[in-house]
Amino acid sequence: MPFSRAVGPAPAETDELTANMVGIGMNFAASASPQPNIEDTLFYTSVEAIEKPDLRVLAVLTTWFGIYAKWVNADRLTQIVANEKSQRVRAFWSALAHFCRKDPRFARLGRLYSGTRQDLLSSGTDFQIMRHGEDQRFAGSPLRVPGNVLRNRLKDVLPATELARRHHAFRYRVIIGPGYRADMWAAIEADPTLSVAELARKTYGSFATAWRVKRDFAILRP
Repeated sequence: MPFSRAVGPAPAETDELTANMVGIGMNFAASASPQPNIEDTLFYTSVEAIEKPDLRVLAVLTTWFGIYAKWVNADRLTQIVANEKSQRVRAFWSALAHFCRKDPRFARLGRLYSGTRQDLLSSGTDFQIMRHGEDQRFAGSPLRVPGNVLRNRLKDVLPATELARRHHAFRYRVIIGPGYRADMWAAIEADPTLSVAELARKTYGSFATAWRVKRDFAILRP
């Protein structure tokens, strides 16, 4: 049975969130947190960037998602966003799902916002779009973003080869696939003493999946 906790506790301070961002491969001038949860970090980064707003963080988040979406646990991310009350945050994630619409895993995420299109900027959107057009990553999505607002620089994001070396759960997602099982393998490798229930809670997965991972780990690592 899946555990009901949809999202982990919010970072206590902005510095903690920034460290988590760096920990999943966003290149900010800060030390990285060790092994932060990927979907928790994406969600809280989006809330920070949309509600503050912080266009610099939003730009890096969007670039990150464009590169790493294939390794995101779409089911987990959808569960988190579905519990979010902010329509702007939901519109942002529906817009990113539209950007990744060729990946059917994000179809449910894309349906979480059904209102009218929202402007990313609080003012001047029509003028900026008239001058610079729309950011093509968001064209036709629930979010209107002028083309000159969010920079898209690959150097703002860690290469996948380097992130796989640093982040154990990401490495297992590359090997196994972007699901709960991959995160469980990373977690139990880091702490073999975890019980089945602890493993499931730590990774937000089901007890059944955690039991199988614990069993298989015991076979390979007696």
